[in-house]
Amino acid sequence: MKRSTSGVNILSSMDEASLSSSTELSNPMADYEKPGFKLCSYVNRFIKTDAGLIPIIKSKLGKKDLFSTFYVRCGINRHTYTVAPGLYAIGKPDKNSEVLVTANFKLTFDHLRKELNDIDAWILVLDTKGINVWCAAGKGTFSTRELVKKIKDCSLEKIVDHKRVIVPQLGATGVAARDVKKQSGFRVVYGPIRAKDIPIFLKNNRKADKKMRQVTFKLYERFILAPVEIQIVLKPALLTALILFIISGFGPDIFSFSGAWERGIISIFALSAGIFSGAFVTPVLLPFIPSREFALKGIITGSIFAIPLMTIISFAISSFAGLLALFLFSVTISSYLAMNFTGATPFTSPSGVEKEMKRYLPVQLVCLVISSGLWIYSAF
Repeated sequence: MKRSTSGVNILSSMDEASLSSSTELSNPMADYEKPGFKLCSYVNRFIKTDAGLIPIIKSKLGKKDLFSTFYVRCGINRHTYTVAPGLYAIGKPDKNSEVLVTANFKLTFDHLRKELNDIDAWILVLDTKGINVWCAAGKGTFSTRELVKKIKDCSLEKIVDHKRVIVPQLGATGVAARDVKKQSGFRVVYGPIRAKDIPIFLKNNRKADKKMRQVTFKLYERFILAPVEIQIVLKPALLTALILFIISGFGPDIFSFSGAWERGIISIFALSAGIFSGAFVTPVLLPFIPSREFALKGIITGSIFAIPLMTIISFAISSFAGLLALFLFSVTISSYLAMNFTGATPFTSPSGVEKEMKRYLPVQLVCLVISSGLWIYSAF
């Protein structure tokens, strides 16, 4: 067994083998090999502390982590992609090592650990119900109460000699430093926004420069949000498609199955154009589209896509009412989906988001009603 000067013991694979053959001590891995339990792939070994065994995690992401990240980016199993809340170690931390606080959304957890290569630290994971730091702070799960609870549950005062935890800046809205100090005795230091800046932040004696405090929403950051938004809208889109087929069947014969099919297919093109425009094109080209209001941005991009679509399908829909109905419908879908991004960017404040929704939701609803009426009317 390797014993450090700080009194923290690192258990290597040889130590584990010797411990398993000992009559006085049990295998430290045994508790994690019971039926119904599994050892996570990101756990390397364990470190023995005054508060018990703490898992040491890997800084390098494995194939399983990378594939899972891809699935989550596409919206698959996004709400169940979590790690167990509690205390973790990375590298060879001791009683003087920093304590980094994060959320138990595994994508957030992975973002942090992959930036900590060659860094010895403790990672305190809060139970945010599988939500990232920024959103969890707004929802109240990345909170003062949860941080204090985890500090006490993990007996953090036995792990480190200092009384300091580093909280991500994006979690500041949920964590009150004064209350944490009062209730736990630990001082909160707000770290940088991005995990990649943590090594420099620690090297600079826990000081962040102006760049580390700025929230960005660059092309890549906007692009990776699009697959999730498209996946989220798939189920509502299927229901909407069914409604479109039903509405398309109304006509002089009261209801026509052939009309439902022929006109329904055309209306699906309008729906698809609205989804693509609002959930993909608008966020990707966000800075280049005029207006600060996301709903209006969606109207602009939706119109750009809807006009050529109307030209293409005009051979099948000859009436002006029918074309106008499809145009209004496609643009409204684009506007609504674009508005969903208001809470995912630094461009708008919470009050601005609420104000925009109150202004545009009634307009979008009226446009849907008008387009539905025009679409039915065009069949006569």
